[in-house]
Amino acid sequence: MTSTPLLQHFIEDVSDRMTSSLQNIIPSVWDVPVNLKESMTYSLLAGGKRLRPLLVIAACEALKGNRDAAIEVACSVEMVHTYSLIHDDLPAMDNDDYRRGKLTNHKVYGEAMAILAGDGLLTHAFYHLSQIPRKHGIPADQVLTIIEELSEMSGPRGMVGGQVADMEGEQGLTDLSQLEYIHLHKTSDLIIFSLMAGGRIAGAEETKIEALRTFGEHLGLAFQIQDDILDLIGDEAKLGKKTQSDIKQDKVTYPFFIGLENSQMEVKRHTEEAKKIILNAQFPYPELLLEIADYLVSRDH
Repeated sequence: MTSTPLLQHFIEDVSDRMTSSLQNIIPSVWDVPVNLKESMTYSLLAGGKRLRPLLVIAACEALKGNRDAAIEVACSVEMVHTYSLIHDDLPAMDNDDYRRGKLTNHKVYGEAMAILAGDGLLTHAFYHLSQIPRKHGIPADQVLTIIEELSEMSGPRGMVGGQVADMEGEQGLTDLSQLEYIHLHKTSDLIIFSLMAGGRIAGAEETKIEALRTFGEHLGLAFQIQDDILDLIGDEAKLGKKTQSDIKQDKVTYPFFIGLENSQMEVKRHTEEAKKIILNAQFPYPELLLEIADYLVSRDH
């Protein structure tokens, strides 16, 4: 997977800022059990694409917003995303041994600590968001809206609801429309949130926020369909986990319903639709959002 010098510099810069911020995400004055803190940071600092933080910051900067404040939101969404991965890997869910090329959290710290680490990351994400007004001067009502939208998009109407639908789908209850529901909520909702939150940090008008929402819907679907494709034909060394896990767990996927070639066409279609929305919305600096869309459609891990 290749990227332009502009995007590569952006990815490296954001990754460095995220690593530095996430290492110190729990206040040093707090008395937190050592094993809990280690379990939380083990998964939080395990690397990965940092897609959602990239989108928060790219959306904010596309609208001339404050990167320092956007980093705070990016850390919160990464905590929510990481909690979901820890729980997703548990034996009661997908029962995975590896994530990002490393042993999954429960394989290192045990199931009980992994559950609690996920709980800690989820709740700490909202505490972290609540500090933004006093740290960066972002109006409290804008941050309250961000908190409200993260609650909605990560909860029963959003990511958690999508996970439940995914579990039911494993039992053969899913048709193509239900599969789209799973992808929209299990994966796309946090992507949509990331883009909208970046826009809100920048003080964007609602027409721009709505454009980011629709861009995120298409981008999230393209991203998840590409994941389905890579689970079939991807390189395990690059992915950092076993391939064909969907087949082994009897999961229904886009390739299962419409075939590999048509799935690849869907990824391209959603990506082009996403880019059109950003171009038509006339963002001051849309380049990074457009490049991220192209970057994701060509990714191999």
